[in-house]
Amino acid sequence: MASPLKSSPELFDDLIGQPLAVALLQAALDQGRLAPAYLFAGPDGVGRRLAALRFLEGVLSVSRVSPILPRQQRRRLEDRNHPDLLWVEPTYMYQGRTVPLSAAGKVSSHRRSPPQLRLDQIRDVTRFLAQQPIESSRGLVVIEATERMTESAANALLKTLEEPGAGLFLLLTCAPSHLASTIRSRCHLIPFQYLKPEAVDRILARLNCGHQSDSTEIISMAAGSPGALLEHRRRFKEIPDQVRGRLSLLPNSALEVLSLAKEVSEVLDVEQQLWLISWWQQHLWMQRRDARSLRYLDQLQRNLLGLVQPRLAWEVALLQLINACT
Repeated sequence: MASPLKSSPELFDDLIGQPLAVALLQAALDQGRLAPAYLFAGPDGVGRRLAALRFLEGVLSVSRVSPILPRQQRRRLEDRNHPDLLWVEPTYMYQGRTVPLSAAGKVSSHRRSPPQLRLDQIRDVTRFLAQQPIESSRGLVVIEATERMTESAANALLKTLEEPGAGLFLLLTCAPSHLASTIRSRCHLIPFQYLKPEAVDRILARLNCGHQSDSTEIISMAAGSPGALLEHRRRFKEIPDQVRGRLSLLPNSALEVLSLAKEVSEVLDVEQQLWLISWWQQHLWMQRRDARSLRYLDQLQRNLLGLVQPRLAWEVALLQLINACT
């Protein structure tokens, strides 16, 4: 049996409102029984990424006195520059090269397609695990937003999970049902839940991002996720007031439809458009309680994710909405 890693409650002290996830991860460390792969499944913005970082701290810890790594070691993990850690996230294509989702704001691309986890990235994982670890007993791989894998990437990941060697995988997803059952079955599930209001308040206070006059749509979209609330606040500020205003008052002619579809598709990138649709669904539901409108907007999102030309997708959806409201 592997020797225990002697975790302590302080290791997960800043992971608020996820007692089940903490208990499962702490038990794995205390018992020294690590599964080859873990699936951190739950809503965005409730602590999955933080839990992964703290769990890796426990795995890397060599101290029998305290499992907390020195500050500089914690920073290395948070900055993703530990030599035995490979952190994989969805990427955009920009001028013939891939740009990670976290760095997309640093390039001046007007992104027309959503980010994906690509086959080359999973091949990089295989090459990484073939190397001898430098400071750890195993290679550590974190894959964010695994629901965004292409089919070829998912097939390659499955082959790697079937023979993980000494590697440790942490797969993060907000939509586990979008993953193949064969991938889910090879992972130990760590469930994450929406947070209670008091937990959300504690986290926002800790981040110095306390109460603001959030709209009803934003609060509803966040659904108990402090990370999602902060992200929705950011996204809301990105959308020009004029665009939101035009959507609030549905166009009443084909000419206005063409004009609005042109403006949205030219002013906003696809990720912003996808967010705007979710906001608009909330807005329309509060105004009209019309399920057909929501279905048309669901189809609009699927069309954008399916790489349908955005302007055409918006024109079709707007015309459907006009017909539904007349």
